[in-house]
Amino acid sequence: MPTLILWGHALAALGFGALALGWLQRSRHEAVRLPLAAALIVTALWALAVAGIGADDIVPRVAESLRNLLWLGVMLAVVRRGRTGSAPLYAVYAAAATITVFATVLALTETLPLGPEAQQVVGNVRLIARMLAAVAGLVLIHHLAVAPRAQGRIVLLAGAIAIMWGGDLFAAALRWSLGGRPLGILAVRGFAMTGAAVLLALAVRRGERGLAVSHGIALRLFSVAAVVVYAGFTILLTQVAARYAGDTARIVQTAIVLGATTALMTLMSTPWLRAWAKVKVAKHFFRHRYDYRAEWQRFTATLGTPVDLGGEGVDPLDRRIVRAIADLTGSPAGLLLVPEGDGLGPGTAWYWSDAGTAGADLVAHLAASTRIVELDQVRRGEAPADEAATIPRWMCDRSDAWALVPLIHGASLIGAILLARPPIDRALDWEDLDLLRVAGRQAASYLAEDRAHAALADAARFDEFNRRFAFIIHDVKNLVSGLTLVARNAERHADNPAFRADMVETLKDSAARMNALLARLSQHHRTVPEAVQTVDVAALALRLAASRRAQHEVRVTGEGVARAQPGRLEQLLGHLLQNAVEASPADAPIELVVGAADGRIHIDVIDHGCGMSAAFVRDQLFRPFASSKADGFGLGAYEARELATAMGGALEVTSRQGEGTRFRVLLPRADAVERAA
Repeated sequence: MPTLILWGHALAALGFGALALGWLQRSRHEAVRLPLAAALIVTALWALAVAGIGADDIVPRVAESLRNLLWLGVMLAVVRRGRTGSAPLYAVYAAAATITVFATVLALTETLPLGPEAQQVVGNVRLIARMLAAVAGLVLIHHLAVAPRAQGRIVLLAGAIAIMWGGDLFAAALRWSLGGRPLGILAVRGFAMTGAAVLLALAVRRGERGLAVSHGIALRLFSVAAVVVYAGFTILLTQVAARYAGDTARIVQTAIVLGATTALMTLMSTPWLRAWAKVKVAKHFFRHRYDYRAEWQRFTATLGTPVDLGGEGVDPLDRRIVRAIADLTGSPAGLLLVPEGDGLGPGTAWYWSDAGTAGADLVAHLAASTRIVELDQVRRGEAPADEAATIPRWMCDRSDAWALVPLIHGASLIGAILLARPPIDRALDWEDLDLLRVAGRQAASYLAEDRAHAALADAARFDEFNRRFAFIIHDVKNLVSGLTLVARNAERHADNPAFRADMVETLKDSAARMNALLARLSQHHRTVPEAVQTVDVAALALRLAASRRAQHEVRVTGEGVARAQPGRLEQLLGHLLQNAVEASPADAPIELVVGAADGRIHIDVIDHGCGMSAAFVRDQLFRPFASSKADGFGLGAYEARELATAMGGALEVTSRQGEGTRFRVLLPRADAVERAA
């Protein structure tokens, strides 16, 4: 144990000595430069004296008193610079300095040749004076740390001095109660002073950015300090038991250790204790209740990071919104109320049950006032009358319902969140209201964006349906046009058996195509992509010409084999043939010419109709819903080009007004593709 006392205080002396040298090199404009430098030097000398001479010698005792006086001077200089002092506060400083000087006089008195009884009385009074001085110093440290202008550096300075005087208080209390030197506490005090030197190094470091202690770190430091004090108190009880319990000391010590450990584990596992500690740390160590940077990071992380719920899927955004706002105030549960008719109805719940509805008057009130409703005020009759009249009865009847946070997006109310009462019951203050109001607007924007995405997805589905329906209507129009021509020709050729056979085939083909169109309208219809294969284009052209014999004469010439999708190619040529039929006189046949050139197959659809102008071909022909025909949809040429492009081909057009039009479909040639492969 003496070795630990030596090393601990030697490290502390080295740390404070290095700090003193570094501090003296700083600018001479520092208001506390000289007091702090003197305090650091004397603290280093005191620690060196304890390490080299021992704590009971007169030199360390006098050095300790001088050290405490200098640190009181440093604290007073900080208070005066920050203009946070007052007459009662200065009186406390004077009392602490007086008690410290009195303890020094008593230490010097102990060196005089006194009798044993007088020596013991003087020693006990000196220990009491040391404890009183330490307690007064800790009170002044608390005032320094929670002063309105206290910054991160001042808090660290106060923490370092608190470690020093807290160790002195603990050592003096143990020595007074046990009547002997607490070697274990002296050893721990040396290493604790080294930690205090580290805190001071952080407090006096250079840099433009000020050092701030977050709420989380402060809570952890508070927890560690509480555990250390708890352990020290337990050690004190065991020492008292060893002195006064006699033969049963071992049993009593075991019972104390087991009981203290069990009680500590029970307390640390209690959510209420953590909530209580968080409230106390924020109340007594910080000007603000919330660490806004940390809270906002956690809030946005909760909103933006879905959690896998296992078999239940992914945590939905509505639930994350409730949880994120509830976590801000430590609420254990929450409920999202969403628009339902003119009022609000229960939506996603987070550990909440038995919810009711709210009327249109509450919606109007929340949207107009954007106020956060404190339900305890409503229950006590302290809320505004117009607000209290809008709160549904079921909210007031639930004692755990604590606050109602409106979700305002722009000027609209898109929902509200009902929060449960935190484990540590308290009234909402201005910080709670400001934070919840800002968080509510942020959550409302997330919720509005999610609903907008859902609406866009619905609109996209409708757009897809409309797009599909437009092309199908165009195909239906083509079928109707074809059937109309068949009916018109039937008046002249009904007695011709060949015509009747062609008419029957045309009707069958039209019925099959109409059934396929109806299937494409179904939302459950999923088109299987057709494979690209070798297609005898001439044979396909002959089949199309034969199916349209009852409508219009189509002549097929040439031959060629292409790589294409048969169904799409047939649909493409069908569009072009229909356009040619509608543009041609009844006695002017349509030509389908198949040929090959430059490794590609070309299919020409040629009519001798009215033709198109160059401007129309350039600007209007391939635009959807642009047509030169009074009853046209303007989709035939557009869809034909899309189909050709999808098969790796192209569509070209040549037209002259009064002479006719030629559409040329270009597709990969089958044998050219095989040679390339």
